[in-house]
Amino acid sequence: MSEVPEGTGDERVDAIVTGLGRLGELPVSEHVAVFDEAFSGLESTLAAVAEQAVDGQAVDGQAADERAMGRP
Repeated sequence: MSEVPEGTGDERVDAIVTGLGRLGELPVSEHVAVFDEAFSGLESTLAAVAEQAVDGQAVDGQAADERAMGRP
């Protein structure tokens, strides 16, 4: 397996990536379950980030995007 980066900048994602480190200790037949678990964790994290954006941060980002396009 390739080297894992030190960190992603998000503790939740870092924990999931760290969990993938156990793949080397498991038989290949158990890898799918580990990947499914990681995928579910990443999906949940992404949903939480999207929800935070909807709750206010996206408005700020949208305003910045509109200013960048020359809109007031």
